Amino acid sequence: MMTAFNDSRSNFGKMYTYDTLQDIANHLLSRTQLRPKIGIILGTGLGSLANQLTDADYIDYETVPHFPVSTVEGHVGRLIFGYLKGVPVMCMQGRFHYYEGYPLAKCSMPVRVMKLVGCSHLIATNAAGGLHPDYKVGDIMLMKDHINIMAFAGNNPLQGPNDARFGPRFPNMMNAYDWKLLRKAKEISKAMGIENNVHEGVYICLGGPNFETVAELKMLRIWGVDAVGMSTVHEITTARHCGMTCFAFSLITNLCIPEYDTDELACHEDIVGIGLRQEKTLAELVGRVVKHIHMEHKQ
Repeated sequence: MMTAFNDSRSNFGKMYTYDTLQDIANHLLSRTQLRPKIGIILGTGLGSLANQLTDADYIDYETVPHFPVSTVEGHVGRLIFGYLKGVPVMCMQGRFHYYEGYPLAKCSMPVRVMKLVGCSHLIATNAAGGLHPDYKVGDIMLMKDHINIMAFAGNNPLQGPNDARFGPRFPNMMNAYDWKLLRKAKEISKAMGIENNVHEGVYICLGGPNFETVAELKMLRIWGVDAVGMSTVHEITTARHCGMTCFAFSLITNLCIPEYDTDELACHEDIVGIGLRQEKTLAELVGRVVKHIHMEHKQ
């Protein structure tokens, strides 16, 4: 099992070298016969999507060498290898957050493990607060871009020595979210009859764990932010660094109201509940996107 970590970049680099991550990947592959090409990260309140997987192998985080453990309600804390609509996938049922005390590189470390397992695509989901005035609770925002505000202050999962076996020192993030998958997801939402509740927008990840002040929300709206959360951006950054094709969406579980005269407050328990109520819709959307990726990959 993993010993207590030191937050310095040098010690982190020693803990999660390429060889260490390859050992984790090999350990996982030894516990399943599946060889998925698609990795899925299930966010707060969305873990029930894992119930849609068939012929699944369940691997608790605490049994995986060098793996951290999720401490957040709504995050079960296990890896699942199974079939979604007949397509083999690797799911993280519960992610790791910066506000839990983990450095960003550790939060996104499982993405590199997915890459070494053989995944070429990453689907990331999250629960987020809707800042765009047209968004409603229960809506879905397809992520077309993000603002990596923590990186503005020099907090980036790619800090420290770069291992070229994962990717270049200075990766390009101009097309972080694959536009072809974004377009396909919009077609799928129309076919499902949910297009009026599906948007595309810009996501921002804040450090948390507190929700935002009114002044902060006013600033973010000026910046062009449509949804606010506490995850995903560093995972996508890591995935793009190692050449994975990315698609992500937010379930709008609460509204961010940049007004002082309101009694509406965000509540974590409500966020989890919204995810459970939207389980079938989200599972169908993810399943159809997975099926599309699989068919495209076969051609």
